[in-house]
Amino acid sequence: MDTTDLVLAIVHHLLVFSLAGIIGAEFVLIRGDLPAVTLKRLAGIDRHYGIIAALVIIVGIGRVFWGLKGWEFYVYNWIFWAKMAAFGIVGLLSIIPTVRFISWNRQANANPTFAVPASELASVKTCIRTEAFVFLLIPVFAAAMARGYGT
Repeated sequence: MDTTDLVLAIVHHLLVFSLAGIIGAEFVLIRGDLPAVTLKRLAGIDRHYGIIAALVIIVGIGRVFWGLKGWEFYVYNWIFWAKMAAFGIVGLLSIIPTVRFISWNRQANANPTFAVPASELASVKTCIRTEAFVFLLIPVFAAAMARGYGT
């Protein structure tokens, strides 16, 4: 067994589970009113979301090129591309919450009586729920791929 493949797989899985945890944390924190301390926490969590997502991509690319299956397995596998599309959709959906968290945090710092507008909060909740749902497809596609589907 190739140690490089094993290490890349372990790191990749831990990062993906971390990303799931962050989406879950955002999902929980976005409920109810959002005091300044929660807005600051959301902005920090979201910053980690971006860092971990970038690391997932970097390690995933490493798996494609240095993993046991070889790049051909991935390039010609339609389930791999469905998994990448799901990851891309999650990434695109995360832009709206990120922009809102930064904006809300700035407004809360400038104005201690700032309250998150209900319409913006509803929009972000919808994005995070949709992110979570699409994210669930990623391990489904990964499990199918690991069993040879899509080739």
